[in-house]
Amino acid sequence: MAYTDFIAAIDLGSSHMVGMVGTKSPTGALSIIAYEVENSATCIRRGCVYNVEETANKIKRLILKLENKLGGARIGKVYVGIGGQSLRSIDHTVPRILGTDGVVTEEVISGLYEECRNYHPDMLDVLAAVSPTYFLDDKPEPNPVGIPCTRIEARYKLIVGRPSLKRYVINSIADRARIEIADIVVSPLALADVVLTDNEKDLGCALIGFGAGVTTLTVYKAGQLVNLSVIPFGGHLITRDITSLHLVEAEAERVKLTYGSALMEKDNDLSIQVSSADGMGLREIKLADLNNVIEARMKEILENVYARLEATGLMNSLGAGIIITGGGAALKNLPEVIRERLKMDVRYSAVRKGIVESGEMIANNPEYAVAVGLLARGTINCALYIPPKVDPIPEKKIEEPIEDGPKKAPEPPKKKPEKKKGPGLFGRLTKGIDTFGKSLFDDEDDIK
Repeated sequence: MAYTDFIAAIDLGSSHMVGMVGTKSPTGALSIIAYEVENSATCIRRGCVYNVEETANKIKRLILKLENKLGGARIGKVYVGIGGQSLRSIDHTVPRILGTDGVVTEEVISGLYEECRNYHPDMLDVLAAVSPTYFLDDKPEPNPVGIPCTRIEARYKLIVGRPSLKRYVINSIADRARIEIADIVVSPLALADVVLTDNEKDLGCALIGFGAGVTTLTVYKAGQLVNLSVIPFGGHLITRDITSLHLVEAEAERVKLTYGSALMEKDNDLSIQVSSADGMGLREIKLADLNNVIEARMKEILENVYARLEATGLMNSLGAGIIITGGGAALKNLPEVIRERLKMDVRYSAVRKGIVESGEMIANNPEYAVAVGLLARGTINCALYIPPKVDPIPEKKIEEPIEDGPKKAPEPPKKKPEKKKGPGLFGRLTKGIDTFGKSLFDDEDDIK
């Protein structure tokens, strides 16, 4: 069966890019019908596209693999999720004077939002404008529409990033891969929408995403985004540190995922077997040495997270605690380390119930959670319209009308009248001699 109405999304991660296709029911619940993964370590660095051509080629392969699962349907548009180390939130205020007889209308609110989106900070692009709070004549008002006032002020959280962040995405997907972009979505916000409950956002919580290239911190309080910041350290850095134990990078990554811990056990004398550099044998390293390297780098990453969290001034008022997600969150003992340092509850993220009605096992895999968030944001049909094939109508032969009555025998063709031929040259010569001879004898008769 070919699908004709679906949403398609691509999450551009530092270690892999995830493509996902799903349908949305009238209630908004998602059904995941296809998903695929492409390695992106060679073209995306710290959440940013840095090799446009290679990214485009991987996007083409990803789209082709997804289309092979869609029963003949084709993808015409995609929602794209972006992150990156330059991503952060800033405050921006937009005022408007309404006059003595002014009343706040939907048009006023829309105008304030558009003015905010069109704001251009120095050397930055505005990627989203969220969590507005309104002040009417300097008094806060959560629902301002319909209320008279002389002046309204809208305070937004703008998500900004370097211009290259968005430009390289457009260059690789729209220009080179020739896939139309339905919208560019800020990945941490899309993830928060499907992972955090309204109660958690209201009580206050911090969502920490441990990615391969970067670590993202998103803080909510009173139902609004308070801060979004990115630490330019991730799981790849830990893997690179492990290579100091004379391991190639692929083996270092395997050892980290299999045996790694965020907390070193000093009394642990166990050893583990690892592949030698030539790949022809095994050797042993101490587990304590491995986890000593991991703990040192993870401690540096977490101290940066703690510093950003303290800067919000909400360290002691996050009633819903800490939620961790991302591939790096699977590191053993990580929740215990965070809980000990912050004295808060720590839990792993999971997609909220009711978001996905078909494919929950996929949705709750940390690798695919952002892609699920992008699908949930989607509202546009991403299927490429393929016109139906029309069979050609056979031409009808025009038959000559049949006359009634006996058929008349066809008349024989008329012979053309033969032209009388005149005498030829020999005939004319003979006739001339005869005439001359005759006239000669006639002269003799006259002499007589």
